[in-house]
Amino acid sequence: MTEFACKTNLLGLDRDQLEAFFAERGEAPFRARQLLQWMYQRGIVDFDQMTDLSRPLRERLQHEASIIPPSVLDEQRSEDGTIKWLMSLPGGSAVETVFIPESGRGTLCISSQVGCMLNCTFCSTATQGFNRNLSSAEIIGQVWLADQAIGEQRITNVVLMGMGEPLLNLDQVMPALSLMRDDLAYGLAARRVTVSTAGVVPGIDQLRSGPDIALAVSLHAPNDALRTRLVPLNRKYPIKELLAACQRYLADRKRKESITFEYTMIRGLNDTPAIARQLVRLLGQLPCKINLIPFNPFPGTPFECSEPMAIEQFQRILRAGGLVTTVRKTRGDDIDAACGQLVGKVLSHNSRRALVQRQLAQQALA
Repeated sequence: MTEFACKTNLLGLDRDQLEAFFAERGEAPFRARQLLQWMYQRGIVDFDQMTDLSRPLRERLQHEASIIPPSVLDEQRSEDGTIKWLMSLPGGSAVETVFIPESGRGTLCISSQVGCMLNCTFCSTATQGFNRNLSSAEIIGQVWLADQAIGEQRITNVVLMGMGEPLLNLDQVMPALSLMRDDLAYGLAARRVTVSTAGVVPGIDQLRSGPDIALAVSLHAPNDALRTRLVPLNRKYPIKELLAACQRYLADRKRKESITFEYTMIRGLNDTPAIARQLVRLLGQLPCKINLIPFNPFPGTPFECSEPMAIEQFQRILRAGGLVTTVRKTRGDDIDAACGQLVGKVLSHNSRRALVQRQLAQQALA
């Protein structure tokens, strides 16, 4: 066992957890606030440089704790300014993280698992298998590393839309969300932190007790037959149950006024005018906005992206039906950093079926 394996990695502990860590050592709660500012606002991970901590405390932290962010295996930069990092993890696996700069905005797309167990048929990540959940330190560590790497640019938005299903790793996702929202860490507004789910209904309900954040749901179809073909999880949580969970989420007074539904546009499959009208009927009474995502091809996929005219027509029908609808601009596709293209490096593929059943059973009992 390595020296670091015996230490507590303080990266990833939220304010409550850090206060508990210091309380166990007879230290006052304000030590947690000091450490948060050193780690996240100043980017300092060396205890010796944390000069407002007493020397005895710094020495004790050196022996009992560590602050270890992920390390970068590779960095790629797109012609459009998008940056993709391949970040190494213990055990030999790796995840991908993407920064998308725009005028007045910088969006970081982070991962929550090594691979993904849900096997959505239009997603490249699904072809990689599944290894394990990321720890909260590995999740927030992606934000920490990107924040240090982008220089004068600024992260204004974080989306959990990278590798994995965040709601199947909520024990580790929740502390990371708290740190993104905490004014002593990244201090992002609720509408600037988004969790995306393929439709894990118990997880949506559990999110209601967590930090105030935005919710995005990967819908991709307006009926169960088509959605099950694209998102196998729909067999467990069909559309009716999913939308009921969305209604419960919106009923919480803390939440924002709408949910974003992500809809990947696949040629000849889910992009017809008839399908668009079904979508209007399905979502017409739910406060929401629709984000149409042109399908991003990957090796071996049988699908093709919808024609631009088909996407425009689809959008017109949704808007005419009263649905706020945008089309996501494809970014970083020249470095395989676009939506659905993240693959990372996934070792020791596990049985998706057994893992999904176990994870969902645990959530149903929570």
